[in-house]
Amino acid sequence: MANLELIKYTPMRAVVEGGSVRWEPDKLGRRLDDLPQIFWDSGEPWVEANHWALTKATSTLGGHIKTVTALMKHLAAYASWLESVELDWRHFPMINKHRAIVLFRGHLIEQRNRGSLASSTAKERMAAVIQFYRHAQTYGFVRPKAPMWKDRQVVVRYYDTVGFERSLMRIKSELSIPNRRREGLRLEDGLTPLRNEDAVRLLTYVKDRGQKELYLMLSLGVLTGARIETITSLRVTDIENAYPDVQTPDSYRLRVGPEVGVKTKFDVDGELLVPKDLIEELKEYTASNDMRRLRRKDKADKEDRGLLFLTVRGNPYESESFNRLMTDLRRSTVKAGLRFIESFKFHHTRATFGTWLMEVALRVADVKAAVAFVKAAMLHKDERTTFLYVRFHREAPVKMEIAREFSAVFSGVVKRDWSQYRA
Repeated sequence: MANLELIKYTPMRAVVEGGSVRWEPDKLGRRLDDLPQIFWDSGEPWVEANHWALTKATSTLGGHIKTVTALMKHLAAYASWLESVELDWRHFPMINKHRAIVLFRGHLIEQRNRGSLASSTAKERMAAVIQFYRHAQTYGFVRPKAPMWKDRQVVVRYYDTVGFERSLMRIKSELSIPNRRREGLRLEDGLTPLRNEDAVRLLTYVKDRGQKELYLMLSLGVLTGARIETITSLRVTDIENAYPDVQTPDSYRLRVGPEVGVKTKFDVDGELLVPKDLIEELKEYTASNDMRRLRRKDKADKEDRGLLFLTVRGNPYESESFNRLMTDLRRSTVKAGLRFIESFKFHHTRATFGTWLMEVALRVADVKAAVAFVKAAMLHKDERTTFLYVRFHREAPVKMEIAREFSAVFSGVVKRDWSQYRA
């Protein structure tokens, strides 16, 4: 799988002296501390894509490094897909539907329709790939015999700051993916929960494979609803400082948020409700002489050694390293027959926890009390987000009953033996 890495870039210039060439730092160039670069699974750099990143990052038109990184993340996803289907990015046969970029567009639409990729992400990812190909064609990196795609002009009308109507002409590719919202009720970030039995199958599979760190991270997601940025910023002391909840037997309170240095969305301070068994398992993990954990800790910088979870190289988990972990998990579980994991994202664990928690809360309390409890447990900033779980819980049995009734009414027609009728 292709990797995206951030490098320190120092511009160099060639100096010719005495018939020989030497390189020295270009004092007029701009140094970049976090220039994104893509490397194939073989370790070779994707030179053309990396040239695009450098060109955009050093552009006088305002190439912000965060924008460049976002674009390169999309391109890294394209690179990983190319490797998975064993296609070259310059594959432009005469038959349009066989071209790599056209096949990738179909792959994105399939992911969008399946729910494993947000519609907005599919649109942005395709736009980034198209933008790269335009760059590659401009610099002569790719020269297909036929046009790569058809462009059309689109007129965008808008009003300026003083109220006059203006129009802007834009070029739009036929490969662009529209941002179409999927029908049906979705929870946070457009995801739906796993079935409880599927969540158990996932945790069991990871535990049986001996992936202790991943098992514990998934357990925190499923059993507390914590986001991945919260889990990966937890420190050993946070687990040690967790305290029993006197009102909820066999549960602990785990403080998170800016006040204790644990990342949360919108910097919300709060407490996670953690099962006692999971707290004890986490404490056992940190106190054990597990050689894998000790090796990771030894490799870590001094300021990172207190983190609860570290990568095999001893680094804190970043989005790139965790995404690779999730990709490997999806590949192995699908091969093992767990097909529901094919579109799995870590955030599904949060949706699963929230749905289960709301279901339990509504059994013993009215809507107002249930919403207040779930809102606090999931660190929601806005109550409207919590109400999505109420709606989801109430709609589920309605949909199931409609499906049963529909099946009962029409099953006789569907199962009718038509052999008795003559043509």
